[in-house]
Amino acid sequence: MIDSQHTADELLAILRLQHIPNIGDVLAKKLIAHCGSPSAVFEEKREALLKIDGIGTHTIKYLFNAAHLKAAEAEYSYIISNNIQYTYFRDAEYPKHLKHCIDAPILLFRKGKMDFAGRKIISVVGTRNITSYGMAFCEQFVKDIAPLNPIIVSGFAYGVDICIQREAIRQGLQTIGCLAHGLNQIYPKVHAKYQAGVCDNGGFFTEFWSNSNPERENFLKRNRVIAGMSEATVVIESAEKGGSLVTADIAHGYNRDVFAVPGRSSDKYSIGCNNLIKQQKAHMLTSAADLVYMLNWDIDEQKTKTVQKQLFVDLDETEQAIYTYLQQNGKQLLDGIALDCQIPIYKTSATLLAMEMKGVIRPLPGKLFEAI
Repeated sequence: MIDSQHTADELLAILRLQHIPNIGDVLAKKLIAHCGSPSAVFEEKREALLKIDGIGTHTIKYLFNAAHLKAAEAEYSYIISNNIQYTYFRDAEYPKHLKHCIDAPILLFRKGKMDFAGRKIISVVGTRNITSYGMAFCEQFVKDIAPLNPIIVSGFAYGVDICIQREAIRQGLQTIGCLAHGLNQIYPKVHAKYQAGVCDNGGFFTEFWSNSNPERENFLKRNRVIAGMSEATVVIESAEKGGSLVTADIAHGYNRDVFAVPGRSSDKYSIGCNNLIKQQKAHMLTSAADLVYMLNWDIDEQKTKTVQKQLFVDLDETEQAIYTYLQQNGKQLLDGIALDCQIPIYKTSATLLAMEMKGVIRPLPGKLFEAI
């Protein structure tokens, strides 16, 4: 659909800039800033454009190549005839966190029912070959964080992506799929059955045109949108190499928080997460409470109680005694916990480790522990 704030000439100019491979989003924004608007770029004298840093005669040649105008006109016709929604990077409805990324797309196409107002946003990614451990974590994580009503962003791909997005829908959360192809298709095709659910509980974003197919380079390019849209990126499972690690690296480069779910050193699809933690590129994530604490999310008392109730129901008698003690007394040393709770120190140490893995306590420097 043509937004009232954009004329046909402006949209055509935006598409024309987007189509030129030698320009890219960073340089396109520089051109728009210098000239004042997308259409003004193509009205500017070539001599003036050459004075812009990063613009040379080779770039100018591509900028005014008639083939890009022809392609933009064809995509414009598709947008109009199919009532495609879009958002320009200077529009108010453009994802606010993505606006701060220098290489964010100048134009995004969208569909669905999205409401970003006052919402927390996190991205969740991981391996296509999700294990039972990963599926269980996805389910519990979404269940635990649901009272905070965040938007969950992912890539609608096999494995962790579709698992986390299905769970988001089950819990009534908004979820957004960032696609590596045009809105006129769904990849993988077997996920078409989830398309309506995502559109009714969020929607889809893509920077790719109607003639774009799900090719490898598109997925890598798409990853920056997943990383840039949110406050933090969570990696649930990953092999030593993979697209989710690329997304985590991009998020780290954007100075966003990254979280990784730890696993056994012998597990193939925990190697990537363990390495992120080891390299201090990600916080260790054992439960939703870790993310809430590290992001310093401001939540009201009732929601806090609800989250705690969900997180802490599986404590045994010893764990409950230690947790209650830490709640009442604040940060405490291992020896003090053992002494005051009258639990042997070897058992206290093992219990604290189990509680840390459940996400109900947190170890601190100086051998201190605190309740979450």
